[in-house]
Amino acid sequence: MGDHVWNLRSRRSFRRIKACLEQARARLGCRLIEFSVQGNHIHVVLEADGDERLSRAVQGLCVRIAKALNSMMGRKGRVFDDHYHSRLLRTPTELVNAIAYVLGSAAHHHGGRPDDDPYSSARARDVLAQPVGWLLRTGWRRARRIPPWLIALRTAS
Repeated sequence: MGDHVWNLRSRRSFRRIKACLEQARARLGCRLIEFSVQGNHIHVVLEADGDERLSRAVQGLCVRIAKALNSMMGRKGRVFDDHYHSRLLRTPTELVNAIAYVLGSAAHHHGGRPDDDPYSSARARDVLAQPVGWLLRTGWRRARRIPPWLIALRTAS
């Protein structure tokens, strides 16, 4: 996010970001699997049916979030300073590590438990889509090490 953007880990910012995620869920062209809102950036795990769908989904989501945050801050203009970074996750271990990183990021920086972050999908499961691919549905259970909190969280949804 740009330096002028307010802290995303506030109730008013998160409320708008969560609304954007909910509105975009049916229109993304891919599925939102996990997310975590940090102070100045957002981590997401998306399941996409191809590079073009992923690119369009992230672009659309960024536009939605930028409009919502600008409206909240009473300003216009650019909100995101940088483009998104993506990485294809091919193995159960890579997937579990990525999800643990996304959901554990706030706990690492702000304390607390990764499965109880109020600014992540740990507490906003209703925003998430059902995965389609094997890796996200059942394959993740084959990972070398899975944190117990992650097992409980993923099997509860």
